[in-house]
Amino acid sequence: MSMIFSRMIGTLAVILVVSAFIGSSDVWPKIAKPDKKWNYILATGLLGGVFGIYGNISGFDLNGAVISVRDMGPMLAGFTGGPLGGLLAGLIAGVHRLTIGGITARACVVATCSIGLICGFVSKKWRSRVLRPLFALLLSAAMEVLHLGIVLVMVKPFETALDIVLQIAVPFILVNSLGFVLMILIMSYTEKQRNMALERNRLQSELEVANVIQHSLLPLIGESYPGRRDLDVAAYMEAAKAVGGDFYDVFFVDQNRLAFVIGDVSGKGIPAALFMASSKNILQSCVRDIPNLQEAVETANNALCARNEAEMFVTAWIGILDCLSGELRFISAGHNPPVLMRKQSSEFLRVKNCFVLAGMEHMKYREQSVRLEKGDLLCLYTDGVTEAEDRSHQLFGEARLQKCLENRSDCSPAQIIEVVKREIDGFINGNSQFDDMTMLCFRWQPEDSAEG
Repeated sequence: MSMIFSRMIGTLAVILVVSAFIGSSDVWPKIAKPDKKWNYILATGLLGGVFGIYGNISGFDLNGAVISVRDMGPMLAGFTGGPLGGLLAGLIAGVHRLTIGGITARACVVATCSIGLICGFVSKKWRSRVLRPLFALLLSAAMEVLHLGIVLVMVKPFETALDIVLQIAVPFILVNSLGFVLMILIMSYTEKQRNMALERNRLQSELEVANVIQHSLLPLIGESYPGRRDLDVAAYMEAAKAVGGDFYDVFFVDQNRLAFVIGDVSGKGIPAALFMASSKNILQSCVRDIPNLQEAVETANNALCARNEAEMFVTAWIGILDCLSGELRFISAGHNPPVLMRKQSSEFLRVKNCFVLAGMEHMKYREQSVRLEKGDLLCLYTDGVTEAEDRSHQLFGEARLQKCLENRSDCSPAQIIEVVKREIDGFINGNSQFDDMTMLCFRWQPEDSAEG
């Protein structure tokens, strides 16, 4: 009996390994095409038949009977391809068994076809139950008992059939039953992994589309933007994930007043991106429609609080530049102080921070102002810049930011952004970042007539 066990288990192990390989590969779905019914039935039937033939070949003779794990093929085909798939596998394996000969040949043909057909019907009606190990064990054990019963009925003389059955019953039932359970577990696992991979790919595709949509919400700032010779503007945004919560905006309030907005939503990923889009639109609408900047920001804050079931908040810097006089009126809602660059020097703009947006209704926001001089350059950024980390978790920090901007007042806004990016890249040295990174930079360069 130990020899029967070892021979059957060896063959079963090969079938299980091959099944796991096929199930986890991308080739099988392309061949079987599960979305095409008859193609799938044919493919599973042929595969089950091949497994059955391998079981025949690797089996061994016992008093004219071939002892093998042939039934695994039709059972597998019945489970995956239904009654027709199981029947096809049973016929293939059965016909091959018939060519080998022996007193149990005809009985094995009937048994193998019956097992494939029955497993197909059971799996089609109670597939979820077959996926349960105990049910699969009982089903496969019943199939092997049926197989032995058919041998007892069809093989003559009865005494020979009974002698064969008594010798092989225990290993025959146990190995095939446990093999079918293991096959079900392997198939369930590989199917789950494949579905997870497909879901990951789908989500990745959706995130890539979301990234494109998010960037399309931001103003496209090129060399000619915003269409005035007295202003030079550049911007940059890089999300830590596929989508992020940072944003910037540049838009005209009227013919000679240009609004600059930069913001950072708490959190990351899709929730932050959705709240970012809402925040940007509400801020732009309020600043455009309400002449008083303080009132506009307070109105925007109340609107964001009213739509904030997720309890997120936004740090933001909102400024309006008078392009004729150079007066810049601004409000900082818990945001990082901008860097003002003039006459080969750089310093952080003095800012009295107000409360974040969307944090609490009816908050008061204090407007501040600064008068820019000709050629002044203002660099706005989110905390992803100053909080960029190297491999030892040191922060880039405000001091490094200020230092890398010293003696850069002759550079264009686009060049300033490139300088900061290059310095950060060198500092982090390939370390992954966990925060979005955004910069908005502009220079006021009025013509002499406007300046006077």
